[in-house]
Amino acid sequence: MNGILPLWKPRGLTSHDCVQKVRRIFKTRKVGHTGTLDPEVEGVLVLCIGEETKLVQYLTKVKKTYIAKCTLGIATETEDQTGKIIEKVEINNFPKKEDIHQVLDKFQGEITQIPPMYSAVRVKGKRLYEYARNNETVERPKRKVNIHDIALESVDQENKSFTFQTTCSSGTYIRTLCVDIGKKLGLPAHMSNLVRIETSNFQEEDTISFEGLQDAAEKGTLQETLYTRARALKHFDGIDVNYEIMKKVSYGQKLKTPSREMATVPFKISYEGEVLALYKYDLENKELMRPERVFQFKIK
Repeated sequence: MNGILPLWKPRGLTSHDCVQKVRRIFKTRKVGHTGTLDPEVEGVLVLCIGEETKLVQYLTKVKKTYIAKCTLGIATETEDQTGKIIEKVEINNFPKKEDIHQVLDKFQGEITQIPPMYSAVRVKGKRLYEYARNNETVERPKRKVNIHDIALESVDQENKSFTFQTTCSSGTYIRTLCVDIGKKLGLPAHMSNLVRIETSNFQEEDTISFEGLQDAAEKGTLQETLYTRARALKHFDGIDVNYEIMKKVSYGQKLKTPSREMATVPFKISYEGEVLALYKYDLENKELMRPERVFQFKIK
């Protein structure tokens, strides 16, 4: 079976755990995920099955949407609820909604983040979490990320927390975002809950749980749980071609450059709704485009 599986990842499992479970259910080694979720985070985890594992690199660096809870007054070493408390202060006057709104607005657009020590970012050949576990310090690289949208959802003064929704670029650490928001409010903070509700063109309502997968396996309807390549690649611009061009694509041939400028590079080449390949401009001849990736398809 080949296809895209938007899974609802439960808390308590790593992304790799989910891949292993799906491998057993689908009885194939060819399963890859398109973006790690920490064990204590639940939400949309898009997996590629069979031949569609070739799509992983194109579904990883995409916008993602989260609902996060930020708790004020407490900072942890991991920047989330799983870590050891390293700072705690009493909050006598919890920030007003208007103040939180104003601070969140300041994070809209491109921002600079410093990855948390307990993260998988590599520095000098080692993961940051390896330095942290050995009580070693190392200079962490700053990185630019984009907060496309951020909005306050609710405030819980009793539990000293508030919830916000954000759509951000790949590589954004929501833990760090919570810490930085707290700093702007003049308080230590940490991320106390996180749910990913959208990634790779799939939302919560598109997902299936492990229970649903087991049920489909018993009924013999696993193929029906998978989405098409075209659905997963909706964020790419593209063109539709005729039968003759479709055959040329199957041979990996160069084609004439599209008459209009493509909004994305690479861009899709499709025939009758099926994505055949991803092409890009030929650097040696601007009148031609060449394949970056040709997918498996049948000539009809």
